[in-house]
Amino acid sequence: MLTTAPLTEGVAQARERILRVVPSADLAVLDPMYSAVIITRLYSLMVYETLFSWDSKLQPQPQMVERWSVAPDQLSWTFALRPGLRFHDGSPVTPVDVAASLRRWMTRDVLGQKLATYVAGIDPVDATVFHIRLTRPAAFLPWALGSAVGQIPAIMRAADLAGDPSRPVSTAIGSGPFRFDHASRVSGSRAVFLRNADYQPRAEPPDGLAGGRVVKVDRVEWHVMPDASTAVSALQAGEVDLVEAPLLDLLPALERNRAITVRKINQLNNQGIMRPNALLPPFNDPRARQALALLADQSDYMSAVVGDPNRWHRCGAYYICGGPYGQVQAALPPPNIERARALLAEAGYRGEPLTVVATKELAPIGQMSEVMIDGLRRAGVNLDVVWTDWGTMASRQNQKGPPASGGWNLQITYSSGITASNPMTNVGTNMVCDGSNWMGWPCDDETEALRQAFVDAPDEPARLAVTQRLQTRLEAVRPYIPLGEFDAPIAYRGNLRGVLDSPVITYWNIEKP
Repeated sequence: MLTTAPLTEGVAQARERILRVVPSADLAVLDPMYSAVIITRLYSLMVYETLFSWDSKLQPQPQMVERWSVAPDQLSWTFALRPGLRFHDGSPVTPVDVAASLRRWMTRDVLGQKLATYVAGIDPVDATVFHIRLTRPAAFLPWALGSAVGQIPAIMRAADLAGDPSRPVSTAIGSGPFRFDHASRVSGSRAVFLRNADYQPRAEPPDGLAGGRVVKVDRVEWHVMPDASTAVSALQAGEVDLVEAPLLDLLPALERNRAITVRKINQLNNQGIMRPNALLPPFNDPRARQALALLADQSDYMSAVVGDPNRWHRCGAYYICGGPYGQVQAALPPPNIERARALLAEAGYRGEPLTVVATKELAPIGQMSEVMIDGLRRAGVNLDVVWTDWGTMASRQNQKGPPASGGWNLQITYSSGITASNPMTNVGTNMVCDGSNWMGWPCDDETEALRQAFVDAPDEPARLAVTQRLQTRLEAVRPYIPLGEFDAPIAYRGNLRGVLDSPVITYWNIEKP
């Protein structure tokens, strides 16, 4: 049975419009720039705002920005914040907050790090205006400032960013349409968001993440249900209103229920990912990473996630089939356990135990992990498999040390389509050699030169040509192994209105009678 934090007035509780949601995972991290996991991003988009936002076509539109201009030499951009922007504590949002937030984001996020190579300075001018100075033109600046992937460029209070930059911020004080209710949070069970009555939405109609973020319920409650069947049963019984990531094998039952709507809010699928830790042997050698691609066919991983072949497909593109650069791909290598065993030996593997960290709380991770574990064992790999909860797995991802010190050798995860679809946002193909990239920390200067060439390409044909070379290089160095792509629908009660087509699910604009 679901529990709701009590209100002081019983009558007030009866009048409240409460949207009850089963989220894709437990909310373990409250810092929008500390973790790239999807659940932290969804929380961040509710509590915080960005200067621009991506619409349903992934094009940038102004959000916190009211107006902007660009100097003739394209090296200086001037932005003015829109009136009425206030943090949840009542303090105004200022260019000082913007500068502190963007500087932190540019040290942590894959797209932010790329933008940082163009930025000469971020200069507050007055209470609402600031400049961004560039070393060379960067036409993608508004698109980057509206990013909805990875660690988003959320505007946070400068005071919250003054401490140790390696420690996550937990204040959860943004300027967005929802306030985070710390008192109602129960780790592993519940997170609650309250409508921000002081929030002033933009006047434009909503379009994806852009436009007016008008909240039409009083509170949103996330009820964590690690068991997928329990979540679906709660939806069918009307105990919850929406399930963010229903187990795909249970969709036929939901689709037969006329009271339930099953729908994809964007057309890009999730990409399954096998991520080796390139800092530690044997996966610091590309030959060992190449071996991982030979353990099983993508169909083995995908059919473990969902039995309906119409809901998954094989894809050799690092930048995802169906995306703007997904036509650039190569033939998938057939499984070859003996060749995998040989490549591991060439890389220096001699039977030492390798640590796999996995969870069953996110069903696709658990299902794909089982296939990987079977393939590794058939290839003669000595495994230490650690099954844990999602929160522990997410925190362990950042550990660079050996397994004995809390590190790891292999993990399975998956990425949203919008994250995987572009060389600037696909965190898995960021191979910078300073250790600032995503967990696994692979290093390859040639890949980075090609990613830079993509950014600097003058037009779309040139970007496609660079992507072809990039794809070829990635198949050689294998920062991760693409395991196929699977549908990412949501399911909700049919009486809900206003669920938007969007890069990720939004909780504004939804009406519940």
